[in-house]
Amino acid sequence: MGPVNYPGNNNELIKISGLEVHFAARTGFISSLISKNSSLVRAVDGVDFNLRRGEILCLAGESGSGKTTTGKAILRLVEPTGGEVIFDGENVLQFNRSRLRKFRQDAQIIFQDPYESLNPRQTVFSTVAEPLEVNHLCSSMEEKEERVAEALKDAGLSNPGEIFIRYPHELSGGQRQRLAIASALVLKPDFIVADEPVSMLDLSIRAGILKLMVDLRDKKGICYLFITHDLSLAWLVSDRIAIMYLGKIVELGTADAVIKSPLHPYTRALVSVIPVPKKISLAGRTLLKGETPDPVNIPPGCRFHPRCPEAAERCRDEEPLYREVSPNHFGACHFI
Repeated sequence: MGPVNYPGNNNELIKISGLEVHFAARTGFISSLISKNSSLVRAVDGVDFNLRRGEILCLAGESGSGKTTTGKAILRLVEPTGGEVIFDGENVLQFNRSRLRKFRQDAQIIFQDPYESLNPRQTVFSTVAEPLEVNHLCSSMEEKEERVAEALKDAGLSNPGEIFIRYPHELSGGQRQRLAIASALVLKPDFIVADEPVSMLDLSIRAGILKLMVDLRDKKGICYLFITHDLSLAWLVSDRIAIMYLGKIVELGTADAVIKSPLHPYTRALVSVIPVPKKISLAGRTLLKGETPDPVNIPPGCRFHPRCPEAAERCRDEEPLYREVSPNHFGACHFI
């Protein structure tokens, strides 16, 4: 399965503008007495991108970069501090409770760990049927059983009637993740946030789950925000890749452009350590030094400069402008 080039249209489903999510930092009792100024964790600090119907956009970066928080903020599982989330022409951040419930039928999430996201006390049938019951979408048990069986089949679980009464611990890891996918599909959403959906699975199972997600996109036109730290997976499944670092997107472009012609030094470092066959030279790998800075104390200027091998004096004082460097390829660096 190679990189997917979806021939879809330019019909925009979601537009994210200036999205921010700030949390109050936890401080100890003594620190709170010394300083009354509460610090902020700027988990997401001004993010802009859009998604078209039937598109897969990968949001990639190291742990702690703000990827998962971005996905949850779009769905309002975490309340944004600022910005706009326009879904099919409406601002999600202005939805009242009833409109938000309807939105949740159109936009779903697949969590990273099926071992934790599934209720061990619920059967397969109860797990998939619960969204239907909460939203009062079925008028009879027969209709509910049909919807649940259809979702399980769509998720790649054949003979769904045979596993209706099983519990998650009676399923394999791959079956658990397919069950999680089925519980998202049962509402027939237009948009799914897939948060590291294969990171907890064996390598032998990952390809099947990824192929399933791409097939669902092709058959049902589902739009994905695919969150991952693995650029090789991002290249495999996505139409476009956005690279995130410390709360901001530093590069965004088509999958081929980002992987083959990366603009930002951070992207180049991530691309350089993608696993390759042994016969290919490993020279030129860039190993980043140090850890991602504390989002409470974000460095001035370019926030990547403390780890950047190309940093200059300008990078320490001036934040680079995020701009279109070439057609549909955006970056934020002083030297691109």
